[in-house]
Amino acid sequence: MLTQTGTSTERKPFWLNKKIRLKDCQDVDELLSGLNLNTVCREARCPNISECFAQKTATFLILGDVCTRSCKFCAVKKGRPSGLDLDEPQRVGEGVKALGLKHVVITSVTRDDLSDGGAEIFAKTIFSIRDMVKDITIEVLIPDFKGDVPAIKKVTEARPDIIAHNVETTPGLYKEARQGADYKRSLSVLKSVKKISLEREGRVRTKSGIMLGLGEEEEEVLDVFADLRKADCDFLSIGQYLSAGAENIPVKEYILPDKFAYYKQKALGAGFLYVESGPYVRSSYVAANYLRWSRQFLSA
Repeated sequence: MLTQTGTSTERKPFWLNKKIRLKDCQDVDELLSGLNLNTVCREARCPNISECFAQKTATFLILGDVCTRSCKFCAVKKGRPSGLDLDEPQRVGEGVKALGLKHVVITSVTRDDLSDGGAEIFAKTIFSIRDMVKDITIEVLIPDFKGDVPAIKKVTEARPDIIAHNVETTPGLYKEARQGADYKRSLSVLKSVKKISLEREGRVRTKSGIMLGLGEEEEEVLDVFADLRKADCDFLSIGQYLSAGAENIPVKEYILPDKFAYYKQKALGAGFLYVESGPYVRSSYVAANYLRWSRQFLSA
């Protein structure tokens, strides 16, 4: 039955019919496998994987492929990670160079077992890419580092172009969807990045993302927009939550494409410099657009 914002969850609606074409993934899969590198595209079972891989674009997943958190929306493996790969930053740089990327997104599993949450590896990865590839923009999608400011500072002072941290959902759904996370702490991460960046006379842009379809109400979503803007967050991604398996929270609602367009206008009206909003939007989807279009906007 169609509702004001979407449909019942008995079956996927017609606008969610994207197919994964494995043949389009082969070249990038082989390249990254040869370098022993992980991607969130593969580990999180992203529905955009064949589209992005066909364009020789990938989002690198560092710090291993096992997460210490147990978020119920994510398909990445959970458990106890084994060790730390100190050569990973070098190999990521090699992978970025081999793919010929102009904009790269680096993310990670959450590593609560590490004293700095993996911030040092993030910084070394940024430096490695800068050493190997000129004229590239770098985006990092970081965990919350338990709110540890020195860890956040370590990544910020490595001077990526964008530092993203996703709030993922509305605060009332954190207990169900984001065990181990804290909404106010996530906002504080974004605030800390901006504060540190300005103190260092930097121009790091911040970005966050939210999924819809977990049972949130419109007013709650708009409140998240307002909270992110209070944290001086520049960019926002809004996408449809899709369950990756029986271990994940089921979809509560499929949001209509028109509703995504509505939320985009509301977010832009709240002051975000650039917003991607649609059923298949993910934090790193068409990631190069954020800087490209916001620069045009700011120079106009």
